[in-house]
Amino acid sequence: MQTVVQIAQEIVAREGGYVNDPDDPGGATKYGVTIHTMRRLGLDLDRDGGVDTDDVRMLTRAHAVSIFVEHYFRRPKIDQLPEPLHATVFDMYVNAGGNAVTILQRLLGEMRISVSIDGVIGPQTINAVRRAYAAAPDHLVDAYGIARRNYYYGLADSRGASRKYARRRDGGKGGWITRAEEFIAPRFHLTEAQHRERTAQWV
Repeated sequence: MQTVVQIAQEIVAREGGYVNDPDDPGGATKYGVTIHTMRRLGLDLDRDGGVDTDDVRMLTRAHAVSIFVEHYFRRPKIDQLPEPLHATVFDMYVNAGGNAVTILQRLLGEMRISVSIDGVIGPQTINAVRRAYAAAPDHLVDAYGIARRNYYYGLADSRGASRKYARRRDGGKGGWITRAEEFIAPRFHLTEAQHRERTAQWV
C-alpha cells in the first residue's frame, strides 16, 4: 500500500500547476490548493498582509503535499477508514471537500447501513464504513469510485459551466470522469459510447 505522502504527491501531480479559471468556484488554485484554503489557513507567503493570487503562485509542491496530508487526510479522519479507501476518499476530499464524505455516507445508506449524512467522519461513519468493507471487501472501493463518477455527472447536469470538466470538446471523457475512473477497476469504466450517451443531453 502507498503511504499517505505518496498519495498526496500523486494528487499534487494530478492537480497540476497554477490556474485561475473563472468557471471554477475554487478560484485561483495551484497543485489543488485553492486561494480560499490558503486564506483559511492564513498562508500569506509573501508577507504583504493579505493572501492573494501572488501567494497562490508562490506555493511549492512540498507545501501543497503537507497541506493535504494534515488538513485533507488526518484532520477529516480519512486515516480512520479502511486502508483500501484512503487514496480515493483522500483524492475526492481534495477535489470536493466534505462532499467526498457525503458520497460515502450515501453509499452506506444504499447498502442499508444506517448513518447520518453530514459530511463528517465521526465514530458512527467509521464503524459503518468498517462494517461495509467487511461485508464487501472486493467491491466497496469500486462502488465508491462509481458514486464519485455519478456525482461529477450530476454536477455537470445541474451547472452548465462545469460540463467542460466532465466532457472534452471532442465529446470524450473530461478530467473529472477520468479522475474518478483512476480509482475504479477497468471492468467498471464506461465505454466512450456510454459516456457520450450519458452526456448527449448537454448543450
